[in-house]
Amino acid sequence: METLRLSAVWLCLLVGVCHAAAPAEEENPEFWRKQAQQVLHSALNRELNTKVAKNIVLFLGDGMGITTMTAARILKGQLQNRTGEETVMTMDTFPHVGLVKVYCVDFQIPDSAATATAYLCGVKSNLNTVGVNAAARNGVCRTQKGNEVTSILKWAKDAGKSVGIVTTTRVQHATPAASYAHSASRKWYSDADMPAAAKREGCTDIASQLLNNTDIDVIIGGGRKYMTPKGTRDPEYPKDLTAVGRRTDGRNLISEWLKMKEGKVARYVWNRTDFDAVDPATTDYLMALFEPGDMRFEVERDPAMDPSITETTEKAIQILQKNPKGFFLLVEGGRIDQGHHASRASMALQEAVALDTAVARALELTREDDTLTLVTADHSHSLSFNGYPFRGNSILGKSPLFGTDNMPYTTLMYGNGPGHKIVNNTRPNISKVNTGSKDYVQQAAAPLAKETHGGEDVAVMARGPMSHLFHGIQEQSYIPYALAYAACIGQDQSHCLFQQPSQPTPTATTPKSSAPATPSAHLAAVLLSALLAASLH
Repeated sequence: METLRLSAVWLCLLVGVCHAAAPAEEENPEFWRKQAQQVLHSALNRELNTKVAKNIVLFLGDGMGITTMTAARILKGQLQNRTGEETVMTMDTFPHVGLVKVYCVDFQIPDSAATATAYLCGVKSNLNTVGVNAAARNGVCRTQKGNEVTSILKWAKDAGKSVGIVTTTRVQHATPAASYAHSASRKWYSDADMPAAAKREGCTDIASQLLNNTDIDVIIGGGRKYMTPKGTRDPEYPKDLTAVGRRTDGRNLISEWLKMKEGKVARYVWNRTDFDAVDPATTDYLMALFEPGDMRFEVERDPAMDPSITETTEKAIQILQKNPKGFFLLVEGGRIDQGHHASRASMALQEAVALDTAVARALELTREDDTLTLVTADHSHSLSFNGYPFRGNSILGKSPLFGTDNMPYTTLMYGNGPGHKIVNNTRPNISKVNTGSKDYVQQAAAPLAKETHGGEDVAVMARGPMSHLFHGIQEQSYIPYALAYAACIGQDQSHCLFQQPSQPTPTATTPKSSAPATPSAHLAAVLLSALLAASLH
C-alpha cells in the first residue's frame, strides 16, 4: 500500500498536477538566474561598516532553532495567502550570518539559563544557573559567592548608556535574569522559591536583584506576583489565587522601585491603557508588568489589556534612544520555547512570526549606520520538518504520504513530548483532526510530559556596525565580546582607537571636558606605553 501511495505521488509530480501551488514564473530558468544575480551584486557592492556602534539591540528567540525559523518563515507567508516557502523574513535580510555552539559546561544540551549566561556574560556555565561561572553548582548557594559574572547590559550601563529588557515571559525568567542577576538557581524567582539554607547562606532571589544590581531604565514583561507580598491580590485577576503575590519577606518591590526613582519620571504600569499613556519623551524609567507570570501567547493575547512584543519593543526604543550615548536593549521572544515544550507547534511558530515583526519595527526606529542589531536563539528543540509535502502545503498540515500503519502524519513532529500517545501499539489516526489548530499537540517519538530542547548549533544574524564580526561557527560565549567590541564597552576598548561615534553637542550635562579623547591621542598613548615597556626589558 505504501508503495502504491508513493508511486501516486511521483505520478502526480510527473504530470504536473501538483505544480498548481507554485508560481508559473518559477518554471522559467531566468527567474532564478536573475534572482541570483541580484543577490550577487548586492554582496559585491556591500561595504563593511567599521564604525562604533552607538546602540545595540539583541533579539533572542528562545528555542528558535533553524527548523523553527524555516517553519515560521513558511507560516508567515501562508498567513499572507502565499505558498510560504519563498517568504523573506526580516531577520533573513541581515547581511552577516554565523552559527554558535550551544552546549554548556556540564550538559551536552543546555537550558535557557546556561545559554543566557553565555551570550550575555561571555562564559559558559552549568545547567540552571544564571550570571555565574561554571564553578557555581546548580542550587548550591555557597558555590555562588565569588563566581558571579556581569553581563553586557551592565557593561553598557557602566559606559553611560541606557539599558532595557523586553520579554514575553516573566522578567525574572532565565533569559532576562542573566542580564542582571547572579543565582545558583534560575528558579529562585522570589524569596518564596528559595530553600531556607540558601537564604541563611546569604543568597537573594532574582526579583530583588532586579532592583539592586543594575539600574535598568526599561523593564517590560510579566512577573507581577514575584514582586508583591504573599496573598496580595492581582489587579487584573483579583479572584485568581494562583495570581496572588508570593513574597514571604513582606516586601513590595514595585513600591520600592518607584521610591528608588524619586526625582526621576518613573512609571509603573500593568495594563494597555496605562502603557499607551506613557510618553517616551518625558519618561526616564518604565516598569511594565502585564501578567502575574509569563505573558500570554500572541494568538491568545487580549489586545485591550496587553500590548504586542512589537509595541513593547517600540516603546522601549523610544525611551532609551533619548540618551546621547546610546543604549543596549535585550528583546526576548520567550514563548517560542514554551510553545515547543507543550508540543504545540502552531503556538511556537506564531511567537516566532511575532518576534520577526518586532525586529522589523526596531529597524524602522533605528539607523543601520549606528545601531548593531543581532537576532539569535539560545537553543533549539526536537522539532523536525519531514515527509514530502507539496509546495504550498500548510506548514501545520499533514504529509501526502502515509506511514506504514496506513495513517497520515504531520510534517512538523517532535522527537519527544506529550504528543506520544501509543495505545495497543497504534498511534492516533489524525485523518479528521485539524492539525492547524493552536491547541493541536504534534505527535512525538518518545513520551515525555514536556518536550525537550535540541542541541544543534543555532544561527546568529547581524546588521549594522561591525556586524561582520559574526561569522563562521563560534562558541555562544563569543557573542557579548563581539557586541562589546563593536560598541567600545567592556574591557576591550581597542576599537575606540580608530573609530569614534559622532559626539553630542556639549550641554550643561555633557561638558566639553568629559568628551572622549581623539583617536590620535589614544593611539599616541598606546604607542608611548609600548615604547616605555620595551625600554624596561
